[in-house]
Amino acid sequence: MRAHQPLALSAAAAALLMGCGGSSDAALPQLSAATPATLQSCATLASSLALPDTRITSAEQVPAGPITVQGVTTQAPAHCLVKGKMKERTGPVDGASYAIGFEMRLPVEWNGRFLHQANGGLDGSVVTALGSVSGAAPVAPGLVQGFAVLSSDAGHGAPTPFFGVDPQARLDYGYQAVGTLTPMAKNLIKSAYGKAPDRSYLAGCSNGGRHAMVGASRYAEQYDGILAGNPGFHLPKAATTQLWKAQQYAKVSTKDASGLPDLTTAVSPAEFKLISSKIVAKCDALDGVADGQVNDVAACQSAFNLQTDVPTCTGARDGSCITSEQKGVLASIFAGPKNSKGEAQYAGTWWDPGIAGANFASWHFGAPATRDAGAVAFIFTSPPSSVAAFTAIPGMQYALNFNMETDYPKMFATNATYTESPWSYMTPPNEADLSTLKNRGAKMIVFHGVADGVFSPTDTANWMDRLQANHSGKADAFARLFLVPGMNHCSGGPATDQFDMLAPLVAWVEQGKAPDSVTAKVRGAGANVINAELPASWSANRTRPLCVYPKVARYNGTGDVESASSFSCK
Repeated sequence: MRAHQPLALSAAAAALLMGCGGSSDAALPQLSAATPATLQSCATLASSLALPDTRITSAEQVPAGPITVQGVTTQAPAHCLVKGKMKERTGPVDGASYAIGFEMRLPVEWNGRFLHQANGGLDGSVVTALGSVSGAAPVAPGLVQGFAVLSSDAGHGAPTPFFGVDPQARLDYGYQAVGTLTPMAKNLIKSAYGKAPDRSYLAGCSNGGRHAMVGASRYAEQYDGILAGNPGFHLPKAATTQLWKAQQYAKVSTKDASGLPDLTTAVSPAEFKLISSKIVAKCDALDGVADGQVNDVAACQSAFNLQTDVPTCTGARDGSCITSEQKGVLASIFAGPKNSKGEAQYAGTWWDPGIAGANFASWHFGAPATRDAGAVAFIFTSPPSSVAAFTAIPGMQYALNFNMETDYPKMFATNATYTESPWSYMTPPNEADLSTLKNRGAKMIVFHGVADGVFSPTDTANWMDRLQANHSGKADAFARLFLVPGMNHCSGGPATDQFDMLAPLVAWVEQGKAPDSVTAKVRGAGANVINAELPASWSANRTRPLCVYPKVARYNGTGDVESASSFSCK
C-alpha cells in the first residue's frame, strides 16, 4: 500500500501555500489570471435577459452585510441576487412539475471569476450561493473572495428522493444540470458585467465533490479549476454499502419497540472512543511526535490491530472493551463489502482516531434507514421503486432486505424508460483519464477526511493512484489530493478541519503556484464555530500542514507541536 497519508486542513485565505513547486510539466499551458470588473446592472437583468429555456424570476440588489448559512454568519459584500428556473416541464412518469432552480450572487466588485457551487446530499433545494466550498465553518467563502457564485437544486425539488421516478430528473441530478446551468451562468455574468468570466471554477463537498469529479471528466472544456471535497464519485456503490453496513451492525444490535435493530446499540460512543484511543496509542508517534494526531495513516493500518490492541470483553460491555462479535462486525465493515464470490463491491476504509466522531457514527447508524434506503430505491437502481411500495415498510426494513447479490447489480441496469444506468449517470466517465482537463492547463484539487463515515477515503486514494499511473506518474502536474487526518465527512471529528482550498486552487490555475501543502487549523475557542470534539490536550489554535498525497506531515524534531511550521511534508 502506498503511503496513504492524512493531512491537516488549511485555514483562511491568508495561509494559502506553505510551499510551491513540486512536479511540473513544461508542456502544459499556463492560463492567464482573471481581471476584475464592476457590476453594471442588477434590477434590469430580470426584464432584459433572454436566455434559452430560462426564466429569471427576480433580480435584487443586496447591501453589504451578514449572511447566515447553517449557523455560520459571514459578512458578505454588496451583490446582486438573481433567482430563476431552467427547463421547466412536467414529468411523463409521475406528472410532477420539474425545473432546474438556481440562484446567482454577483458581487458589485467582481474578481472576474465564476464559481459553480455544487451542493450536497440529494440536492433538491437552492441553497444560498455563498461559495462555502471547502473546510468546516469556512472563513473565506467564494462570494467574499469576489467570485460570482451559482447554486442550484440540480433539477428537482423536495421531497427527495422520489424524483428518481422521473428519467430526466435522474440525469439532471447525475450530470446534466451542471451542463445546462454552466452556459446560462456565463451568459448571465456577461450581461451583468459586460464581459464573460475570465476563469471558471466548479467546487463542492460530498455529493458536491461528486459533481466536481464528474465535471472534471464531462465538462473539462468549461472549467479551469475543480475542487472536490470528500467526493462521492462512486455514490451508488457507497449508498448500497451503507445498506450492507446496516445488515452487519444488526448482528450485534438490540431490537427497538417495533422489532427492528437499533443500530446505535451496535457500538456505543464510549466503545468507538476506546478504539480511537487505542489507534492513537499505536499510531500517534509514527509521524515523529506524540500529539494526539495520526498523520501516517498508511503505516497505522499495519501498526494497529483491532483484535489484539483493543481489549475483548469477558463480561458486560462497559466501554472498556468490545466483544469478539463486535470485533468481527467492525473488521468486516472496515474491510468493505464483498459478494459471494469474494469480489469487492466497494472500497473499505481506514482505521483513524476520527471514528470516534459523532458524524462518523451518524453515517453508520442513522443514514442507512433515513437517507440511503430512499436514495438506493429511487435513484441508484433501475427501475426505481414506487412511492407506495417504498413507504409501505420502514426504511430500516428496506436496508435489511437489500440483497447484494440480486439488488446491487440494478445500479448497472437500464430499460426502455430508464435508458441510462445509475452507474453511468452518477459517476465520472473515464475517471482515470483527465487529459482534456490537463491539456487545457486546468487544475484539480481533491481533499478527503480520513475518517469519512460514508465515502471511502481509500477509494479516493486508489483513484489518485490510478490517475498517476494513467498519466505516467505526472498527474500531480494538474491534480493533487490532500488527506485530512481525523476529519469526518467534509468536517468534524478530532481534526484541523478549517481551511481554504479555493484560493490555492486559483493561485495554481492562474499563477502556476502548485500547492505542496495547505495550512489547516482547528476550530478551538475563538473560532466562528467551535468544534466540540477537539481533544482537551490540543491548543485552541493548533495548525497543521495538509500534504500532497502520498506525502505525510512529519515533525521536524524541534519546534512547537501546535504549529504547522514545525512539520514538513515527506
